[in-house]
Amino acid sequence: MSTIPSYAHPYAKVDVDLGDRAYPIHIGPGLLADAATHLGALVSGRHVVIIADKAVAADHLPMLKEALNPVVSRLDALTIAGGEGSKSLACFGQVMEDILALGVDRKVMLIALGGGVIGDLVGFVAASLLRGVDFIQIPTTLLAQVDSSVGGKTGINAKAGKNLIGAFYQPQAVLADTDVLKTLPKREMRAGYAEVAKYGLLGDAAFFDWLGAHQQDILSGDDAALVECVKICCLAKAQIVAEDERESGRRALLNLGHTFAHAYEAEAGYDGSVLHGEAVAAGMVDAFRLGKRLGVASQDDLTAVINHLQQAGLPTQRAMLSNQMGEVSAERLLSHMQKDKKVSAGQIVFIVPHSIGDARVIKTVDPALALDVLEEQET
Repeated sequence: MSTIPSYAHPYAKVDVDLGDRAYPIHIGPGLLADAATHLGALVSGRHVVIIADKAVAADHLPMLKEALNPVVSRLDALTIAGGEGSKSLACFGQVMEDILALGVDRKVMLIALGGGVIGDLVGFVAASLLRGVDFIQIPTTLLAQVDSSVGGKTGINAKAGKNLIGAFYQPQAVLADTDVLKTLPKREMRAGYAEVAKYGLLGDAAFFDWLGAHQQDILSGDDAALVECVKICCLAKAQIVAEDERESGRRALLNLGHTFAHAYEAEAGYDGSVLHGEAVAAGMVDAFRLGKRLGVASQDDLTAVINHLQQAGLPTQRAMLSNQMGEVSAERLLSHMQKDKKVSAGQIVFIVPHSIGDARVIKTVDPALALDVLEEQET
């Protein structure tokens, strides 16, 4: 994993092995314009409804419609705002009503065109509409391509916390066109990179080393580096999802840093001022700090993680997020963590790194230690 494969037109395909619900992930540049080739068997002769992020639609919706129009029986498109505010009951209800107003039946195919917010929302709409219809993910952010579009977690936020309303519902396919990443703001690319680094930190030290050599290639949009990066992340997630689709065990590892991160996002009010990946970056460092307090992670690994994320331009402590979410006490953040969906029998579930590439699910962490980690950043 020390070099980037050299292809004239890099392309990769990863299969998510879920028996009769298995589906492919297509990865590479230029896939949007060639969508009918990769998705034709799924959409041919069907009524297709694209639900797109308004910001994404201007750049990419016309190309997708042009590619699919020759093979579908009818094509409609709806656009909605892409921020966390759209992951709400109100937006969910409006999208449902708008789709039903088109006269759809159970053979309709929904397509989510956008980042993680759109993918999560549309996936939950698909799971609920007419008691379940097919959908396809076309993720347009790095974060969504490597993480949220794969694995069937769908949902919306509640006042009580992030992603507390939703369903496990798998797509029919994922089309990850790496060309669309080149239109992303740099901040969005950096935020997505946090989820990329996560895969190395939770279970693949060799991948983390590879990222050390190719971090800037990925962030600058190099085709081969992006395809290799997305492929490796999707392979890792596909394997975990195939083993533990409904997060009863190993899949929880994918939440490395997220228990802390979701508290930061909740405090910011899900208004987009703190991007999910930014919160995850700070949260992963917190997880290593927790591991150190538990005596299982080393200072050397903590330092390496901080340096790597800082080189990517990501926040590595709560103070770097304070301009967005304001000053907040450690006790208040802990109260958010106690409402996390991963809480089991009243106990906060933490993903604790023992080293780079070795994270473990721990259900017996004293919350006082997490509070210590948070308070440590106040001095």
